Amino acid sequence: MRAAATSTAFSLLSPTRLRTSTPTTTGLPFRRRLRLAAMATDASSFRPEAARSPPAVEPPAPPLSKFKVALCQLSVTKDKARNIAHARAAIELAARDGAKLVLLPEIWNGPYSNDSFPEYAEDIEAGGDAAPSYSMMSDVARSLQITLVGGSISERSGNSLYNTCCVFGSDGKLKGKHRKVHLFDIDIPGKITFQESKTLTAGQDLTIVDTDVGRIGIGICYDIRFQELAMLYAARGAHLLCYPGAFNMTTGPLHWELLQRARATDNQLFVATCAPARDTTSSYVAWGHSTLVGPFGEVIATTEHDEATVIAEVDYSLIEHRRQFIPLRHQRRGDLYQLVDVQGLGSK
Repeated sequence: MRAAATSTAFSLLSPTRLRTSTPTTTGLPFRRRLRLAAMATDASSFRPEAARSPPAVEPPAPPLSKFKVALCQLSVTKDKARNIAHARAAIELAARDGAKLVLLPEIWNGPYSNDSFPEYAEDIEAGGDAAPSYSMMSDVARSLQITLVGGSISERSGNSLYNTCCVFGSDGKLKGKHRKVHLFDIDIPGKITFQESKTLTAGQDLTIVDTDVGRIGIGICYDIRFQELAMLYAARGAHLLCYPGAFNMTTGPLHWELLQRARATDNQLFVATCAPARDTTSSYVAWGHSTLVGPFGEVIATTEHDEATVIAEVDYSLIEHRRQFIPLRHQRRGDLYQLVDVQGLGSK
């Protein structure tokens, strides 16, 4: 694992430099308070509150302001029982190292292929022997009293298969289930062709979950390319976006870190990703590079392509600090554009 590189620019953003910045203008120099007030008055004519429909909500006060997150970049084989036991051992080790939130990779219980999705699929609603991966995740979250974002597994529901991420609370109960909304259908001539839609069905719902470590928005791999999803999660008050993913050797070097940093920067929140370790003998070769990104787009911690567990600290106080530096929420042009949360409006 390598920590994010330290630079002069990054040092200016460190918590020690942030002590002069507070969530309100109280204590700021008088001229700066006047300048901020004038900026807010000027921006009001742009109707920033109307740029989100329904209006964006502030993130709720999280149960923990600081905690350790673990990104378990696992090797994946064709042996499902081995993969389940291996994932459990990695989760247990991460919890012993102090992690309160643990992430697993996309499709961690078997090969990532259209041929394998039906073979390794589980009936999550049935549970028990019909869903051994699901049952293990529920049990380990309860026994270790952690929040677990369970990467993704293929899920069988009726006649459909889904690429599904389950989120478990510290009591082992299912808190949210995200079915991959945007299926990975691409064709780059001479590089990679894959069509998840040959076997999988797209999910129909956004997934945002209140947990012991804050409000989390969930996406799976290709979902990260669609900024609208992240913007909706931010508007719903997410502190953190989690994307289990398995970018490939063509798009991974170009886009994996870029997209994570973009989603974090656009929405001024944390982004955590977790990928499988690279296996050059498999039909689909993953890029790896599980990463935690902060709300200023800074890479807090990452790793390369081998099996590893990244453990890093999330500090939610940085979200408000970063939003003070660049006050996007007060500068949006509701008089020109609007992001509509269709499901959010329907629930009103």
